[in-house]
Amino acid sequence: MALRMWASSTANILKLSSSVSKSHLSPAFSICRCLSSVLEGLKYANSHEWVKHEGSVATIGITDHAQGHLGEVVFVELPEENGSVSKEKSFGAVESVKATSEILSPISGEVIEVNKKLTESPGLINSSPYEDGWMIKVRPSSPAELESLMGPKEYTKFCVEEDAAH
Repeated sequence: MALRMWASSTANILKLSSSVSKSHLSPAFSICRCLSSVLEGLKYANSHEWVKHEGSVATIGITDHAQGHLGEVVFVELPEENGSVSKEKSFGAVESVKATSEILSPISGEVIEVNKKLTESPGLINSSPYEDGWMIKVRPSSPAELESLMGPKEYTKFCVEEDAAH
C-alpha cells in the first residue's frame, strides 16, 4: 500500500498518470504502472522478458517492470555461448535481495553471445535493463515465434492488469 501511495504521489509531482495523452509521451517509451518503462521496437513475453530482433540476431533481457519487482539484483546465472534456448523454458536465473527467479526464453534459438558484464555487475539489470543489462543474444531458430509476443501497448496493458490483480 505504501508503495502505491508513493508511486501515485510521485506521478502527481511529475505530472504523470496512466491517462496521459499520447502527445505528452516521448515516442521512445510509454509509462507503465509504478513508473516502469516499456520501449517501442521491442517484443515482450508475459513472463516479463523482452526481445529486440535485428537481422538474424535477437537480444533478450528482463523488463524494467520485472527488475522493479525483483529489487536489487545481486547475482545472474546465464547459459553458455553456443548452447540453445527453447521458448518458455528456463535459460538462467536472477537472484535479488528478495528472491531468485528463473528467466524464461521468449523464443527458441542458438545462444551466440552472453553479456559477461553481468557477472561482475549484476546491478546493470536494475540501472539499465534495456541497454547495458541485456542478457543473451540468440540466433532465432523459429522467427515466427516473435509474432506471438506482445508489442509495447499490449505489454503495458498486461502490466497494469497484472498489478491491479495483486
